[in-house]
Amino acid sequence: MALVDDQQLVRSGFSMLINSQPDLDVVVEAGNGLEALQALGAAAADVVLMDVRMPGMDGIEATRQLMERVAAAPSGSARAELRVVVLTTFDLDEYALAAIQAGASGFLLKDAPPEELLDAIRTVHRGDAVIAPSTTRRLLDHVAPLLRTQGNERPEHHEAVARLTAREREVFILMAQGRSNPEIAAGLFVSEATVKTHVGHILAKLGARDRVQAVVIAYETGVVTPGG
Repeated sequence: MALVDDQQLVRSGFSMLINSQPDLDVVVEAGNGLEALQALGAAAADVVLMDVRMPGMDGIEATRQLMERVAAAPSGSARAELRVVVLTTFDLDEYALAAIQAGASGFLLKDAPPEELLDAIRTVHRGDAVIAPSTTRRLLDHVAPLLRTQGNERPEHHEAVARLTAREREVFILMAQGRSNPEIAAGLFVSEATVKTHVGHILAKLGARDRVQAVVIAYETGVVTPGG
């Protein structure tokens, strides 16, 4: 784990919480984006908790540069598996959208309950994605027209969606509506393991890094629409 926040007290609090868990360990702390890039160049971390508003280099730019490193890393290497969860005290659409566009796999508010934060870290580490429930649907509904405009310029996304099987498309739509794997399994009367298999195939066909990216593609291509 890496913690990036310009407030020492915040980092200390998160560090104590995370290190209290037997399966989690903080290996890097940094006070801004530039420090984070330097520290993560020397030490490996699976998940980064990244503040948004910081002096020098903010969390959005740091996330973007970290994701460039991830894209350039050899497949299967530790660096290629790095994931970022962006944390902020501001429940504002533009921060969430900027974080997603920069490549974050999660977006959470700093006042989230401790168990929610810990669950988010584990979820992102598994390769899934997390966005604050209060933000998810409002954000995507708000930016859907822009995403669809961008999607019209990316025919590869439409082609990828067209390659999904009928069942994969069903799962894809439910994913885009914010349903969890257990909820999808219950709705389709299949096992959770079957849903996980479908999700893996969907991400591979779409060339999507995680569920957040897949949901953005669903809005881009019009598979789901605001309020739909």
